[in-house]
Amino acid sequence: MNKGYLSIVLHAHLPYVHHPEHASFFEENWLFEAITECYLPLLAMLERLQYDQVAYRLTLSLSPTLMTMLRDPLLQSRYLHYLQNRQELADREVERTRRLPQFQPLALLYQQLFQDALHRYQQRYECDLLAAFQHHQSAGRLELITTAATHGFLPLLNVSPVSVRNQIAVGIDSFKAQFGFAPSGFWLPECGYYPGVERELKACGIDYFFVDSHGILDADQAPRYGVYAPLDCGNGVSAFGRDPASSRQVWSAEEGYPGDGDYREYYRDIGFDLPLEYIAPYILDGETRTNTGIKYYRITGDKLPKQPYQPEQAKRKARQHAEDFILRRQQQIDSLAGEMQQTPIIVAPYDAELFGHWWFEGALWLEQVLRLAASSDNGVQTISCGDYLQLALQHVKATPAASSWGEHGYSSYWLNDSNDWIYPLLHKAAAEMEKLANDLRGFKVSPLQQRALNQAARSLLLAQSSDWPFIMKAGTTIDYARKRITDHLARFNYLHDAIRKNRIDERYLTALEVMDDIFPDIDFCDYAA
Repeated sequence: MNKGYLSIVLHAHLPYVHHPEHASFFEENWLFEAITECYLPLLAMLERLQYDQVAYRLTLSLSPTLMTMLRDPLLQSRYLHYLQNRQELADREVERTRRLPQFQPLALLYQQLFQDALHRYQQRYECDLLAAFQHHQSAGRLELITTAATHGFLPLLNVSPVSVRNQIAVGIDSFKAQFGFAPSGFWLPECGYYPGVERELKACGIDYFFVDSHGILDADQAPRYGVYAPLDCGNGVSAFGRDPASSRQVWSAEEGYPGDGDYREYYRDIGFDLPLEYIAPYILDGETRTNTGIKYYRITGDKLPKQPYQPEQAKRKARQHAEDFILRRQQQIDSLAGEMQQTPIIVAPYDAELFGHWWFEGALWLEQVLRLAASSDNGVQTISCGDYLQLALQHVKATPAASSWGEHGYSSYWLNDSNDWIYPLLHKAAAEMEKLANDLRGFKVSPLQQRALNQAARSLLLAQSSDWPFIMKAGTTIDYARKRITDHLARFNYLHDAIRKNRIDERYLTALEVMDDIFPDIDFCDYAA
């Protein structure tokens, strides 16, 4: 009899960056870095666990935009070029550091890392990472779920219920098209919940979703067991809440594991440290400095000069932190077991890209956590939330509170002075899309009109991505975020007017279909009320 369960959930998502009109594009590196530093290491971890017959359960949410990019032939070929470029740089670094004993072993490490990545991606996985993840789903250790079509922040799209419905339905349809089965769980983008969204999830066959801690704790009925048991939203769909303690241990900038001084420093990269003339062939335009992925320093500590990275020391620290994490979960479960009349579940959701990209040792830490949980004799077992629901326990029926896992816990990160201008435009476009679909319902449209209508729906979905207002608030690639929204809205407006006036330029429509090549099975009729 297990005293309690631990459910680790990784959410893998990147915005749709697809620019066939350019020979190369800086923001495509977001995908290439994530594949190299996160997705490939996660797959390597899953293979080691499978080889050693470790009894683990892990949940992975894959967003439709990420799935589309991972299977896009253009991006696959560009990723191979990216890896070959990085491998050449690593080879040069091995030569450059021959008389630098503190850096030579690290240069060799990166040379091996890029060689392994290229071999695994091209030879072992044949450029298809989704098939590799599906293998582990089929083996029964990994549960795959998904999220909204373009990761739209649903509480701010709810002015148009049809928009919310299509964000959810198109996302689930995309997942089914990629994997051949329907997901039982759903990741609300940014854990953004509003009362009533569970009805849309139910209509799409979803059994459970996730909210932040206060979404459960502030529900309209007091949760009997806090965040350590799900709420039944009253329609058979369950809401699981994030555990604050396990979140702090990984996410907290002050006390979280990734900030330890022995771990690799993300912000010291040779793309910024070495002379421009040396690094120029390995950055996008030969002028703008960017990360290369080759980093020689560890975090070290506040205000101290950065010291060279020591991989073995970092590995030992990751193992220590994994032991600490499991020990604390055991202590939590021991305490909860004495207070609860049913088996508690601790839900620990994280962005997948944290593991390996932002936190270089994160995948190693996660592997050790799963191994320790599998070998633990103290009543901790990893489980998916779908598995937990199969236990058929009775749960409090309640409606969670409006919430998100963003700063301050609600919608302020996606609606503020930096980005509030986008919402009247998004809402207007959604209303026009709905009116188009309603006006044309029952009429026979031509194949060209149908293409234009479906492309307008794609443009609307892409404009609704939560990533662009997030970037504007975060202050990173603001110009690119603004351009993505305005471009997608401009494309929608052009298509809307062309359809209304029956003046569709097929050549321009084809160009839009090539640039925004996503959701091939979309049907504009779904926007009818």
